[in-house]
Amino acid sequence: MGLDLGLETAGLQVAVSQDFDKWCVETIEANNHKAILGDIRKLIAHDPSCDFLFNDINISKEDVFAVVGGPPCQAYSTAGKRRGEDDERGQLYQQFVHVVNSVKPRFFIMENVKGLSSMMVDKGTSKERPLLDIILKEFKDIGYHTVHDVVDAVHYGTPQFRERLIIIGSRDNEPVYIPMPTHFHFHQNPTMRWKTIGDALDGLDSVGPCGKLPERIQKYLKLVPEGGNWKSLPQNIVEEAMGGAYKSGGGKVGFFRRLSFNEPSPTLVTSPTQKATLLGHPRELRPLSVREYARIQGFPDDWSFKGSITNCYKQIGNAVPIPLGKAIGEMLRAVALGNSQVHSKRMRGTSVHNKLKDIQSRRIK
Repeated sequence: MGLDLGLETAGLQVAVSQDFDKWCVETIEANNHKAILGDIRKLIAHDPSCDFLFNDINISKEDVFAVVGGPPCQAYSTAGKRRGEDDERGQLYQQFVHVVNSVKPRFFIMENVKGLSSMMVDKGTSKERPLLDIILKEFKDIGYHTVHDVVDAVHYGTPQFRERLIIIGSRDNEPVYIPMPTHFHFHQNPTMRWKTIGDALDGLDSVGPCGKLPERIQKYLKLVPEGGNWKSLPQNIVEEAMGGAYKSGGGKVGFFRRLSFNEPSPTLVTSPTQKATLLGHPRELRPLSVREYARIQGFPDDWSFKGSITNCYKQIGNAVPIPLGKAIGEMLRAVALGNSQVHSKRMRGTSVHNKLKDIQSRRIK
């Protein structure tokens, strides 16, 4: 519900959600939202018209402003094996396209991991082509104009570096666009600078449920200062601490990692206690807690998460940051209301304006 809550913050109303994970559905329902549990493939096979989405809500297909979704991303993640369409989860974008085509909303939003933007299909053959091109063509074939880009949530007020591929579609060829950044690495106005973990956790009165670190990780993590990782360990014990990973290739930045209150968080993973992707508290001998995870993603403190601690970390780690969802929702509202830009007969200082546009574009990417 991260993306959904962001859209609601922007003034939109979420009518119904759908998820395969029963704990996600329980969380959604516990927070007074409607949700449908099930495998979307089976739901569509049983009801290709997608009427099942409207059985318990008081709106019709004609009333739908936008269809929003994020097909499971593990098949495209650079952190995984990147099997793409060879993984059955990599084909679920087809169900998303089907729902859009059946409902015919004014707009749609599809989000996914950055890895989808570089995934190739039919690899090693003369037919090799980008999967993203195939997806965009499917949207075009059902009558939607689209824009897309990889954005980082930190540029929209999220205290976290989190890159996501955003695809936005318009049924009526309206001028949708990727939301302009609102927060920057440096800025004269403090409210427009990147948010940090310290900003996110300020005023949190209770740690709440928290995962436990294995004793071996605790042994070495207590020697790591705020903002450090395995490289901060005394040189004479680094190889002992790292074990087989010491001589292996690849990135090791997550080993024995302590976060810093003065920086944005790395991307929240679905488990903050894993040795290679540790998200250690800046000063305490523990990982980030569930409530701290939620704060960093932008969830309100009264949002209730259902399931075990593991389930809760997974739900939050898979969510879209709420500030990013809010920026997308504000863009859609501005386009729908026709006031997303100021029209002028004359542009003064054209070179300056072009320079600012270039800076904005580069910051988005």
